[in-house]
Amino acid sequence: MRRSLRLSISLLPLLLLSAAPALAEVQLPLRKAGLWDIKLDHEGGRMPAVVVQQCTSEAVDREFMSDFAPSAKQNCSKTEIQKAATGYVMDSVCTMAGTTVTSHAETSGDFNSAYTVNVTSHSQGGKLGSQDSKVTIAAKWAGPCKEGQKPGDVVMPGGFKMNVRDFEKYKSMVPH
Repeated sequence: MRRSLRLSISLLPLLLLSAAPALAEVQLPLRKAGLWDIKLDHEGGRMPAVVVQQCTSEAVDREFMSDFAPSAKQNCSKTEIQKAATGYVMDSVCTMAGTTVTSHAETSGDFNSAYTVNVTSHSQGGKLGSQDSKVTIAAKWAGPCKEGQKPGDVVMPGGFKMNVRDFEKYKSMVPH
């Protein structure tokens, strides 16, 4: 359970970045407000698929990107987003904690009922050395947020709930 929770929290930035508006001149559309079922599937089977639910609003998506933008500009030497025929293509090169991650993502969908993000990345340096990965993020709108949920709430596997607005206090749980 603890490993699954740590894995879920470590994947959360990827989940949020792919779901939120972009940092470049081209911007991804904002998601429809409400509850989203989001599945992160890591190709190769080394890690099990992770399913989370996120209650969001336009304000939360905008806040996340405005909070994330200074860090991304500081840590990323490249952040490009282009509109493509079927959606958006995003390429980035970012370095954090001695690890450089080069990623390519293709996003499709309408952001009102569903969207999919296919991410390929190459990590170099840091404690894990060189690694390639492929992750598919498939999100479907599930309806209004549940009673007691507020925008920004993310329900992880096992029922652990956190709010993206409080993400700073969860960083200590992410493996280093």
